[in-house]
Amino acid sequence: MKVHEFQAKELFRDFGIPVPSGTVATSPSKAVDGAKSVPGPPWVVKAQIHAGGRGKGGGVRLANSFEEVEKAADEILSHPLITPQTGASGQKVRQLLIEEGLDIDKEFYLGIVIDRKLECPAMIFSQAGGMEIEEVSAQHPELVLIENIDIAHGLMPYQTRNFFYVLEPLPDKSVLQELSTIMTKLYALFISKDCSLVEINPLVITKSGKIVALDAKINFDDNALFRQKEIAQFNDPYEMDELEARASEYNLNYIRLDGNVGAMVNGAGLAMATMDVIKLAGAEPANFLDVGGGASEEMVTNGIKIILSDKRVKAILINIFGGIMRCDVLARGVVKAAKEVEINVPLIVRLEGTNVEEGRAILQNSDVDFSVAQDMEEAAKMVAEQVS
Repeated sequence: MKVHEFQAKELFRDFGIPVPSGTVATSPSKAVDGAKSVPGPPWVVKAQIHAGGRGKGGGVRLANSFEEVEKAADEILSHPLITPQTGASGQKVRQLLIEEGLDIDKEFYLGIVIDRKLECPAMIFSQAGGMEIEEVSAQHPELVLIENIDIAHGLMPYQTRNFFYVLEPLPDKSVLQELSTIMTKLYALFISKDCSLVEINPLVITKSGKIVALDAKINFDDNALFRQKEIAQFNDPYEMDELEARASEYNLNYIRLDGNVGAMVNGAGLAMATMDVIKLAGAEPANFLDVGGGASEEMVTNGIKIILSDKRVKAILINIFGGIMRCDVLARGVVKAAKEVEINVPLIVRLEGTNVEEGRAILQNSDVDFSVAQDMEEAAKMVAEQVS
């Protein structure tokens, strides 16, 4: 689960991490009112969407007067914001963060992620703040420092000091102490709120010597939201694709793609393989839909309805390997969906595994019009022929 920058900064404040003064606005006039309550000029007008690269897309503007604040707010709110992470269609901006401008002397990158290989949090620090950390890592790996954290002991003081040995010139002792304190507080936030990512880019030292988190990004572990009720309330449904939001209501793993072949699969690995064979056959998947091993008849029915709700879908491929999920459950779900909504596109089904004969019989004895594929390769070729 992602949150907006202003929400992340609320949590930063709760944990004592310094952030710029700012306020949220939803219209140009409210942006001006917000600027009047924030130190300035200058002010920074920042689009609030769940996508990176806002500055590259024109979603971060510097304003030196109330007129410029109003103009920047109007332009950002009036058009979809296109960034490297939104795709060509862009994303509508509904909220703005109006912040005080700061005189920046030095920029750092500071973040915490989960190291999946070592199964522990990893703190990342770099002197190349304000830049894409992926680009820095690829072009100048010596500038990216990593400390893996033992969760039994937490972030240790020597680990924060390890980051400082490479700093040139070395900041004052008071600055280093403040940096170390911020690192400790950031780790406390990461652990206590079940985060999967916490990022400050850039963490700046101002010309007056203050250390401030100029930007903030936090992702949370969806599986831990049951014990993070206040975090769950931060969820912004407008930031999700409409069909993805519907799928989440039924505990379906659905991601909308750009193709025209709807796919329903059980298991993320099989879903990825299915998308690959669809592409190899010359077609493009319209979605990633993993109904999971424990899917019920109701979940399958809703999955079919969601696929059919995408008007770009010209054919549907159901690829099920019955392990935990039984093929007869899948078949009953498809039949139920066909009774509730018209399946008006070609349907190709490939079933194998638990209760496969029962599943095939249910489909064959129904009014559902479908074609049977014996294996994944044949299924992909059949569905590609339907959309070519």
